[in-house]
Amino acid sequence: MCDTLVAITPQGVLFAKNGDRDPNEAQLPRWHPAADHGTTPGEVECTWTSIPQVEHTHAVLLSQPWWMWGAEIGTNEHGVVIGNEAVFTNQPLGESALLGMDLLRLALERAANAHDAVGVIIELLERHGQGGPCSHEKPGFSYHNSFLVADPPGAIVVETAGAKWAVEHVTGRGRSISNGLTIAGFAEEFSSTTAARNTSCTSRRARTQPAADTAVDVADMFVARRDHGGGPSPVWSPTDGAMAAPCMQAARRRRRRALRRGSATCAAIRCTG
Repeated sequence: MCDTLVAITPQGVLFAKNGDRDPNEAQLPRWHPAADHGTTPGEVECTWTSIPQVEHTHAVLLSQPWWMWGAEIGTNEHGVVIGNEAVFTNQPLGESALLGMDLLRLALERAANAHDAVGVIIELLERHGQGGPCSHEKPGFSYHNSFLVADPPGAIVVETAGAKWAVEHVTGRGRSISNGLTIAGFAEEFSSTTAARNTSCTSRRARTQPAADTAVDVADMFVARRDHGGGPSPVWSPTDGAMAAPCMQAARRRRRRALRRGSATCAAIRCTG
């Protein structure tokens, strides 16, 4: 489970995300240089499927879970930055196709601004679909995705439910997304209320949205990412750790009784534009 936020200030755009995944899953910073693939570029091998490659891909800096082709967080040489979120909807989960993390990397490699990055995500979603195992430790775990896409002029939210999608241009001071759908109309039609409750996304977004609205510099984004829920230490749940706060720590073994582990914050990124 994750949280992503953007703040649009007079000094520029601030962007931050905590990448929350399985506690033992290493998430590595990786640089992939720009590349020319020729006029007949062939295919690119994503996590679970292959799709046609393009003639040129931009340089990207990614935060990648070690086992997948895509990334949780990333930015490219043109100042586009994207964070994705797992969302749980009332639409059926698809067979192995593109992961949300694959869509994130493909958009950064192929787009020089936020508007075009959103177009890449939508075009590839409609053409190739989304689906497949989203966890190395739990291969049966899958989900749909939302994205916060930003560049120096502003930010855009993209939310999906299977092959369906909605877009919202950020017009306010700040915007955050978590593990539930948020775009008016789309959220009411396609949300899974049970799953949203189980991921504690409402309580986390209640903290990240005000943080996005009031952030003025990078230090404020650090504070938002380190938030344990209002106190100095995490508030523990006996089932899934500290999922109710943006800085997430997994449940631990106590008194020889194994508790179900929730997600843990494995990586974080802050960007300015």
